[in-house]
Amino acid sequence: MSQRRVAITGLGLISPFGGDLQDFFARLLAGESAVRFLRTDDIPRPLSIPFVSCPGFDVDATLGRPLASTMDRFAQLGTAAAFEAWADAGLTRGQPAEDRENWGVAWGTALGGTLAYEKGYKELWQKGRERVSPLSVILGMNNAANAHISIQLGLGGVSMSHTVACASSAIAIGEAFRRVRSGEAPVMLTGGSDAPQAYGVARAWEALRVMASGNETTSPQACRPFSADRAGLVLGEGGAALVLEDWDRAVARGARIYAEIVGYGTSCDHSHLVRPEAAGQIRALNAALSDGGLPVEEIDYINAHGTATAEGDPVEVAALIGVFGERASCLPVSATKSMHGHQLGAAGAIEAIITVLALHQQAIPPTAHLHEIEPACVGVDHVTSARRDQPLRAALSNSFAFGGSNAVLAFRALAH
Repeated sequence: MSQRRVAITGLGLISPFGGDLQDFFARLLAGESAVRFLRTDDIPRPLSIPFVSCPGFDVDATLGRPLASTMDRFAQLGTAAAFEAWADAGLTRGQPAEDRENWGVAWGTALGGTLAYEKGYKELWQKGRERVSPLSVILGMNNAANAHISIQLGLGGVSMSHTVACASSAIAIGEAFRRVRSGEAPVMLTGGSDAPQAYGVARAWEALRVMASGNETTSPQACRPFSADRAGLVLGEGGAALVLEDWDRAVARGARIYAEIVGYGTSCDHSHLVRPEAAGQIRALNAALSDGGLPVEEIDYINAHGTATAEGDPVEVAALIGVFGERASCLPVSATKSMHGHQLGAAGAIEAIITVLALHQQAIPPTAHLHEIEPACVGVDHVTSARRDQPLRAALSNSFAFGGSNAVLAFRALAH
C-alpha cells in the first residue's frame, strides 16, 4: 500500500495565559512564564507548589454546562482543545456533509480522571458518605476524553486512548499519523490532556524529589531546564489537539496547512523505571529520522523534553550528540517546559504544536531562565534569553517518559 502524505490542518490549545493559540506562541517567543504559585487548604496539610493552571478556561461557556458536568477536568480540557482544532481546520461540528465513519481519535493522558477519584475518596473517607456520584466511573475512565470527542464530532473510526506517562500524547499523535499515512483514515483528531492538581498526585510527585520549589515571587522562574541551578520540574494542567489529514484531501478542500508530519520513532530503554538512558533515546531519534526520510543536516530545531531534572537533562543532550555528532554543536535546542510547565500526558501534544508553529512562523522560542548551562548539558546550541528567527526546514519534538518509553515526532515546514 502506498503511503500518503499527512498535513496538519488544525491546532487547538487551552492556554495557561488565557488567550488564543497565537497569543500563547507569542508569549513563548517572548520568554514569558505561565508558572504561578498554587496554594490549597487540602487535608491533612496545605499544598504549596509552583504550578501551571488555566484560570481563564470557562468550561461552562466553552462546552455548555450539561456536557461539562459529565466530564472530569482532563476531559473538559481535552474536548475544548479538540473543538478548537476542529474549527481551526475549517471542519464543522454539526451534521457533517461528508462520511466520517472512518475518521478517528487518538488521545493521550497519563492520569485520566484522577480528580474524580480523589473527590470520591474525600466523599467516602473525609465526609463519611455511603455513596459517591453515579457519574464517577465515566468521569474517571481514561478514555473519557476521546470518547466525548468522537461522540461530539460524529467520528465513527477508531477511538483510542494511550497512557504512556509523559509520552502519552506524543505516541497518540504518532499512531494517528500512521493511520492517515497508511490510508486507513483520511482524518484523525489527536492530542492529549491531563489535570495533575489532585492533592494525591502532587504529593506523589513531591515524594520523588523531582519537583521545583518556589513562592509567589520565585515561581515564574522555578523551571530551568539545562541550567546549572535547575531544581526540578513544574507540573501543569492542559489540553492540546491537532487535526491530521490526508494531504491530497486537505489541498483539494483548500485547507490551510501548518506543516507536514513526516516521521515517528519509538523505543524503550528497557533498563530502569525512572532513570533515562541515552541509548534508548538515540534509537527513538534515529527511528523518527529514518521514518521521515530526514538526514540530520535538515533538522534545524529540536523541541527538547527538557524537564529540568538532574538526571533527565544531561541524558537528553548526550542522546542528541550521539545522533547528530559534530552537527549537534550548531543544532538549535530549546525546552519550552520552562514556560508552560510539564502537563504530563498532554506535554507531547503541547510541544508538538509549539514545534509546528515554530516551523510555520520560522521562529524558535527560547529556554527561559537559562543563564548558566550545566556543564553536563553543553554540546548543543541552546536557544537562550530570546527568540531566534531563522530559516527552518524540519524539526523534532522529543517526549521521554518514566518506564523508559521514548517517542519522537518529525515535522517538515512548507516551502518558504
